[in-house]
Amino acid sequence: MLNSRTITRERIAAVEPRIRPYVRHTPVMRVDMADFGRPAFPVDLKLECLQHSGSFKARGAFTNLLERQVPEAGVVAASGGNHGAAVAYAAMKLGHKATIFVPEVSPPAKLERIRGYGAELVVGGARYAEALAASEDFAARTGALQIHAFNQEETLIGQGTLGLEIEADLPEIDTLLVAVGGGGLIGGIAAWFAGRIRIVAIEPEGAPTLYRAFEAGKPVDAPAEGIAADSLAPKRVGEMMFPIAEAFVERSILVSDDDIVAAQRALWDRARIIAEPGGAAAFAAMLSGRYAPAPGERVAVLVCGSNTNPANF
Repeated sequence: MLNSRTITRERIAAVEPRIRPYVRHTPVMRVDMADFGRPAFPVDLKLECLQHSGSFKARGAFTNLLERQVPEAGVVAASGGNHGAAVAYAAMKLGHKATIFVPEVSPPAKLERIRGYGAELVVGGARYAEALAASEDFAARTGALQIHAFNQEETLIGQGTLGLEIEADLPEIDTLLVAVGGGGLIGGIAAWFAGRIRIVAIEPEGAPTLYRAFEAGKPVDAPAEGIAADSLAPKRVGEMMFPIAEAFVERSILVSDDDIVAAQRALWDRARIIAEPGGAAAFAAMLSGRYAPAPGERVAVLVCGSNTNPANF
């Protein structure tokens, strides 16, 4: 039974040293929004886009493989690309078989990463939901351990270690902007901070999963479209993260595809940071002005994924 009450600071702190040998402590870069054509304002960027496998997902992947019993059939995951790459990377490092199901919207850069880590890759279905159903069928037939991208206790705890690391790097921040797809990242981070800072969700207009859930008071189906559909567009947020978000996420802000592309270009042009659409979404809220910080507010933005080619934007 999924139980969000098991996603605690204590469990996150206990897991962090276990996965530490396998994940990078990613850097922080302070930028001035004046360099991006906005009013002068300092912002700290946490560059989790430099994590192994190209995104924060490595944290949850290693937590699953180290905290759960992996059978001889190995592990299986469904993914828009980043979770699959992370599970494939963790399986390669720990000596397990991995089978990854991805939808047709997954970009070539992510498929190449998954193949490069030695996993068996299965492409099929228009969206993440179809890949998930295929992965569940594979797990039932083979006995492989299924590693869910966001609605899994160990996944949330692993992503929560990024909250621990952000607090160590930036102990004085007031606000953290975090992109949301299924909610595993923001759920784990929010569980770590537990209301001690303001956490704001950023979502594409084409995939407002947490935004719709807040409106409804529970996870509900939402559109799964837009430029970030490969990483921020499941049908709905996870049942497990939603009580955490209700308790500790202040609100959700929607950004347009144009906002996201502008953020990708700006990060590359002004800071030489490569971010995929989902990875740039949180910065898009700052660049577009959709998040307007108060004078003196100490804001950090999580740049959470880099599995793209800068030529694409």
